[in-house]
Amino acid sequence: MMEDVQLHRYKFFRRIGVFSINLGSPRSSMQSLRYAIRSMERPNAALYIYPQGKIVPFSAGSLDFRKGIGWLARKLPHADLVPVGIYIHTKESDKPTLEIKIGEAVTVSREKPGDVINKKLEDKLSELLQNMIKA
Repeated sequence: MMEDVQLHRYKFFRRIGVFSINLGSPRSSMQSLRYAIRSMERPNAALYIYPQGKIVPFSAGSLDFRKGIGWLARKLPHADLVPVGIYIHTKESDKPTLEIKIGEAVTVSREKPGDVINKKLEDKLSELLQNMIKA
């Protein structure tokens, strides 16, 4: 799931099954979130979300997830919440290097409010990205 503006800009994501969310319309956003829930009913389903709503560079402490991620986590109590860090850099070459690191599943009570779930997920992804930058 990716913000519709970003998906329009990065059209190649459509080829791998990315669907959009219109963050400017609460009604449309809810339709996309409900679609995400239905998509998880398939066997071996996975849902990858840009929780900030768009692709942005990482800088320390700058993660600010949209509220829908906590709402989805509460609606999908059996789904694993796994942070995936994506880091593009030119540390060792003039050509960019793409690193992807998959973190461990985040344990958080799905009974907690969505903003508490969001904060825990923000912290875990931030930690993962910080470790990637240091390496």
